[in-house]
Amino acid sequence: MKHNIDPKVDCVFKALLGKEENSNLLVHFLNAVLGAELSEPIVSVVIINPYNDKEFLDDKLTIVDVKANDQSGRIYQIEVQLDYYSDLPARMVYTWGDIYCKQLQSGSDFANLKPTYSIWLMGKNAIKDDDKYIHAYKLRDETGKLLTDHGGIWLLELEKFSAVHVENEQERWLQFFKTGNSLNDDHELPDWMNTQEMRQAMSTLRQFSEKDKNYFAYQARQNYLRQQMSIYGELDATKLREQQALAERDALAVEIERLKALLAEKKS
Repeated sequence: MKHNIDPKVDCVFKALLGKEENSNLLVHFLNAVLGAELSEPIVSVVIINPYNDKEFLDDKLTIVDVKANDQSGRIYQIEVQLDYYSDLPARMVYTWGDIYCKQLQSGSDFANLKPTYSIWLMGKNAIKDDDKYIHAYKLRDETGKLLTDHGGIWLLELEKFSAVHVENEQERWLQFFKTGNSLNDDHELPDWMNTQEMRQAMSTLRQFSEKDKNYFAYQARQNYLRQQMSIYGELDATKLREQQALAERDALAVEIERLKALLAEKKS
């Protein structure tokens, strides 16, 4: 390939899993991540918001997640997030809830609701005090008993993932997204890439690498994401300073009240 391409850059990610001709890759990815969770494997999907080359190249691509239904009506939303910021968990819950709720039209029965699975591929760690690289959040009580089996939110933290030997398809996909930007020689790919799905994924990266217009658009998107990460970092730093200032103000107020009480006690 002429240029290294990072599959975690959202426009590339959507071309990989959100292109209609790559729907088999989406099926394979979902089964790899959610296979143990699903009552039956995914056989086919309909992509609700497919990737459109022309829209992307004209710089009009604003929806960069992937949404799909499978043969049973289950709903999937997959999104890549390069950085972590404090409001991201709220966004994750809101996104899942919004997709789940939009299934029902006016007068529809709750029995028509289908499980909804939201998968977030994280470039930076979201859970700081845990070495697990996959987290599944569902509606449970304190004993772990499910309220409903209607899906949930999955976090895949690539920074924590490490595999000396790729053992299964889930690890294969995680390894691809973590190290894909270093795969620049199609003829000397590592052994773990020697599958039909991985070769197909590499062909998508090659399209961004070798077509100048695609590559320039990819670079523009990469620069935009860097700017966004910088903005989110500044917002989080500002929030932290505000929280510290409020804590100092509250501590000062407590100290003033304590001193007032001491003065009142001495006077009495």
